[in-house]
Amino acid sequence: MTRDKMPQVRQNTLCSKMRAGLPKLGDIFTWQLLKTLLMGQILSVLICGTAVTSQYLASVYYLNTPMLQSFIHYTLLCITYTTALIFRKGDGNILQILKTKWWKYVLLGLTDVEANYAVVKAYQYTTLTSIQLLDCFVIPVLMILSWFFLKTRYRITHFVSVCICLAGVGAMVGADILAGQDQGSTSNILLGDGLVLVSSTLYAISNVCQEYTVKNLSRVEFLGMIGLFGMVISGIQLGIIEHSELSKIHWKWEIALLLAGYALCMYGFYSMMPIVVKMTSATAVNLSLLTGDLFSLFCGLFLFHYSFSGLYIVSLVVILIGFIMFNSVPTPMPPLGPGSDEEGSDNQTTESDDENTQRCVEMTACARVDLERDQVKNRFNKRQTHNIVVINSTKL
Repeated sequence: MTRDKMPQVRQNTLCSKMRAGLPKLGDIFTWQLLKTLLMGQILSVLICGTAVTSQYLASVYYLNTPMLQSFIHYTLLCITYTTALIFRKGDGNILQILKTKWWKYVLLGLTDVEANYAVVKAYQYTTLTSIQLLDCFVIPVLMILSWFFLKTRYRITHFVSVCICLAGVGAMVGADILAGQDQGSTSNILLGDGLVLVSSTLYAISNVCQEYTVKNLSRVEFLGMIGLFGMVISGIQLGIIEHSELSKIHWKWEIALLLAGYALCMYGFYSMMPIVVKMTSATAVNLSLLTGDLFSLFCGLFLFHYSFSGLYIVSLVVILIGFIMFNSVPTPMPPLGPGSDEEGSDNQTTESDDENTQRCVEMTACARVDLERDQVKNRFNKRQTHNIVVINSTKL
């Protein structure tokens, strides 16, 4: 008896419970995590491309036209993804989407356009250090919105990993201050910081809407609608705000090349981000984007002659550790609507329903077989009992 109880006592100790709760290394470093990490860093490189081209346009050619840059990449999205919606058939067609949800995508397009405009405008009033710090405000806002609207449930590990990532950002900002690279304007710091906070909030709203649309509707629908209404809204704002700046541009092939590079980087970023969001979550994607400023700084070492600091490497490692910790524990989220694949159909849901139905049929059939088997056994046992009673009565 004592030997049988010993394993149970060992299993109920605190150490055994902690070991059972911790994930194994093989469960953490999966191909899914590595693919997510790689794709997240590709997004950071694309963000770095937009930052470098924008800085060249502003510092070398004195071109400050954020609406023009946004209008070009929204136009590229409209040409590709909105055209794909036009040739769709059924409920995923652009006419059906506009009939039922046009006002929702108008608000989403306005939110996305103004988020891009506010953060670019903030560089005219505040410093790069303030922007890097306050831009992280998007993560707590995104977690709050996901908690209430997407019903995402975070655990202690997620909050700890977010704090680790923000500590990595702090190390990066500290390296900037020590290196004397606190660039930007100080004409109106309060206004600039406010624009960054507004931009972070708008980005969080846009990302939550993106996560819902991608996971429950379609990636092509999101990109097609954001491209259509983003092009219209940015075009109107471009004609109202930046018409005088456009008339002053002395067009050169270098300016055209930088504008094209910016537009292509943004187009690739917008096209790829929904894929990563569908694999993980909008919060995880924004954590991986924290390394975008580091890649911009690394490019600045060669292009703008920045001074190198070892804190940049420390910041990169800390942010990646926090990102891996965040993705090592799943974030449960209930299904909010009918999911769809890239063609707008519901194949995955239908397949899962068919599998569940098939399982129910198989379980019912097995239950019937077991019931019939039990009935046969009971009849056989009754007959045997009756025969024994008859034999015993004859003996008596």
